Amino acid sequence: MPWKRLEPMNQRKEFVLRAMETNNFRQLCQEYGVSTKTGYKWRERFVRYGLEGMAELSRRPKGHSKELGERVVCQMVRIKAAHPSWGPRKLRAVYERIHGQGPSESSFKRVLQRAGLVAERRLRKRNQSGRVFSGRRGTAPNEVWTVDFKGWWWVAGSKRCEPLTVRDEWSRYVLELRAVEDARAQTVRACFERLFEQHGLPRAIRSDNGVPFACEQGILGLSKLSAWWVALGIDLERGRPGCPQDNGGHERLHLDIERELRGRDLVEQQAGFDEWRRVFNQERPHEALAMRCPAELYRRSERKYEGTPADLMYEAMQSRRVNKVGLMAYEGQHFFISNALAGWSVGLEHCGQEKRNVYFGRLLLGQLDLATASFKRISTNGAAETESV
Repeated sequence: MPWKRLEPMNQRKEFVLRAMETNNFRQLCQEYGVSTKTGYKWRERFVRYGLEGMAELSRRPKGHSKELGERVVCQMVRIKAAHPSWGPRKLRAVYERIHGQGPSESSFKRVLQRAGLVAERRLRKRNQSGRVFSGRRGTAPNEVWTVDFKGWWWVAGSKRCEPLTVRDEWSRYVLELRAVEDARAQTVRACFERLFEQHGLPRAIRSDNGVPFACEQGILGLSKLSAWWVALGIDLERGRPGCPQDNGGHERLHLDIERELRGRDLVEQQAGFDEWRRVFNQERPHEALAMRCPAELYRRSERKYEGTPADLMYEAMQSRRVNKVGLMAYEGQHFFISNALAGWSVGLEHCGQEKRNVYFGRLLLGQLDLATASFKRISTNGAAETESV
């Protein structure tokens, strides 16, 4: 029977003190409402440990039938020491290769963690490359183009193949699938010049935050390539770092390319890409398009490409050209703006006696503070960050 609910610790002390003197132990147990077995247990504990033994002990089992033996644990730690960068899954495979059968993967995780052999994984910082994300989606042909590089693979002759892919977001029409020589801005720009001549200009282009589409250190992530797009009157859209769903349709296109083109022995690689693109655009039905083909919906843009303008003009603003090292001269002072804008003019808008807003096309880049001879550029969160002169 259990002890009474009222102050069980004091009752036990009282019981054992009386138990050391009583001549009728069974009657004493009945008085306190406990069994004789329980009474003997508490009297023996008092004899061995004194009054401190009256406290409740942990009921946690000291062991169990599936507990790992010391030899097993030592072997697990020994394998980890030999391969410090390997995870529990690989280590378990090595253990089974040696001993035939071993602990589970979760047991490896638990043992190595207790041994202090598991390093906490550090999350990579997701760098923002400008505040040019609005969530804009294409609702008509050429409203939004998307661009990215498909992950590379090896081809014959130990060469890398890293296709550049461009598509119209609304119609799913693949505008370009080309194995370019490299990912430099000049190479990609040449591809877009051909596309603009053939299809016209889009309203906006969505890309990720990597080169050559963006530059982490540049204002609003502007690179030489994206600055050229802005000069042509094209809006910039970038996916948020760590959010592939922002360009999910393009990622799905890359999955199709991965499944159908990677590993194929294409004698004429670009010819093979062009044929795949033709089938994708003209023969393959799409569920999202009510089983129509992209070529049935896509049409040439009404915005014609007339070449790269010599410079940008700003109405009701002063304009100043950025030199080849990214500096702009204004009222006897030099301000560093951006290397990506070298050769282009920026517009200066009065916003106070000593303040000037700086624009590139329709993009607000920041503000000049003539009193402190500094340029405060727009940061990723909309605040101003001071650039040294």
